[in-house]
Amino acid sequence: MEMKNNVTQFILLGLTQDPEKKKIVFAIFLVFYTATVLGNLLIILTIKASPALGAPMYFFLTYLSFADSCFSSTTAPKMIVDNLSKKQTISFDGCMTQLFGMHFFGCMEVLVLILMAYDRYVAICKPLHYTVIMNQKICGILIILVWVGSFLHSITQIFLALSLPFCGPNVIDHYFCDLQPLLKLACTDTYVINLLVVSNSGAICMMSFAILMSSYIFILYSLRNHSAEGKHKALSTCTSHIIVVIIFFVPCIFIYTRPPIIFPLDKLVSVFYTIGTPLLNPLIYTLRNAEVKHAMGKLWSNSVISYGK
Repeated sequence: MEMKNNVTQFILLGLTQDPEKKKIVFAIFLVFYTATVLGNLLIILTIKASPALGAPMYFFLTYLSFADSCFSSTTAPKMIVDNLSKKQTISFDGCMTQLFGMHFFGCMEVLVLILMAYDRYVAICKPLHYTVIMNQKICGILIILVWVGSFLHSITQIFLALSLPFCGPNVIDHYFCDLQPLLKLACTDTYVINLLVVSNSGAICMMSFAILMSSYIFILYSLRNHSAEGKHKALSTCTSHIIVVIIFFVPCIFIYTRPPIIFPLDKLVSVFYTIGTPLLNPLIYTLRNAEVKHAMGKLWSNSVISYGK
């Protein structure tokens, strides 16, 4: 137990150590993070304020936007601040908190994406039973299961991290705390723990990606019997979902389904799913969705009128 107490803080090397590049990284990611939070909050406000957006898909979309905002907030603010400070440290407890938050909201995003795919499947393949299958009570229960599943996944990550003894180097070659970089610092054989990481995070990524892609292939196949207008609307929705799924899951699979080897590319790949996806989701779901765009325009018009009065 004493070995574990030898390291009270970690040093995060961040994306770069070059002072000039750090300023550029600070400016770029400050803009990205601000746009992510504002974009996702705008989606939540629009859906909550628009009675027309009462369908289960938009109910799940509010949770996706919530998960995106929180997921990005677990890593981006610390990384942004670190690019201005000389001492890029994080306490042991802070590291564990960041690890928990990242996996909790990351898993929430994964599970909500699966619910959204299921919602589209029912809407397109079983339209006559849609209101019965996707009623308000069922949607509420599904979201509770998402919270429970996310908690169980992230608490498992914490147990794995706390089982590691840290007695020597405390330099993490990354911009946030995650199990892969921590495994490199542990002064014990991490083979078994890495297998547990791959069977937990890796399996979740692989299985979720397979489920999502299979469901969308099935949905697109079933569209052959629909009208041209129905096909166009369903294709538009499904295409945006597939883009989100690929951008989020491909980097996750690259990171979490392999031995504990750190590649120079890892940090850049991590940027895609920790900062890129939460930023792109609002753009993809608004620019490709006429109903959301219309509701946003209406909300904006009402705000301008109210302000004018």
